[in-house]
Amino acid sequence: MPASLPELPPLNRQFVAHFGEMGSKWGINRTVGQIYALIFLSERALNADEIAELLAFSRSNVSMGLKELQAWRLVRLRHQPGDRREYFEAPSDVWEIFRVLAEERRRREIEPTLSMLRGALLEEPTNDAERHAQKRMREMHDLIDRLMKWFDDVQRLAPETAMQLMGMGATVTKVLGLKDRLTGGGKDKKKAG
Repeated sequence: MPASLPELPPLNRQFVAHFGEMGSKWGINRTVGQIYALIFLSERALNADEIAELLAFSRSNVSMGLKELQAWRLVRLRHQPGDRREYFEAPSDVWEIFRVLAEERRRREIEPTLSMLRGALLEEPTNDAERHAQKRMREMHDLIDRLMKWFDDVQRLAPETAMQLMGMGATVTKVLGLKDRLTGGGKDKKKAG
């Protein structure tokens, strides 16, 4: 490791600070958010000592943060020839980062909810309150299930195609709105059946 690492440029420091603040809103702690932001911006893989020095964090906090980021699959471990230290880098493709993050959130948060809803929908309701609750749970299950199927379809697209699809958002909305006006469909009409 160099005797002293250069200080982070102001723009990098601003991004790192922002990621730390946003981390708590995304379900990760501030330190982990800042470590990830630093690795994401770095032109080369960084080792834990460099991260600790650049962010003025304790080595133990950096180690715990790196373990969490590895569990989320947001950083990759690299080894340098002739160096026993572990180096960390973020995937270079932001679409890949988004996909990994979305897959992990799905596995940790959405799948357990779908599993609970599936179990609840298999229960036999014993009164009107349970029938009403089960109806609402089915609506929630069906929406989440449909969103996950759509997400799976989008995940299979090439990144360029997915970006084109996202860019078409307003156009698709207008086309569907026109279709609803022409067919008399839309949210004001109740679906039959």
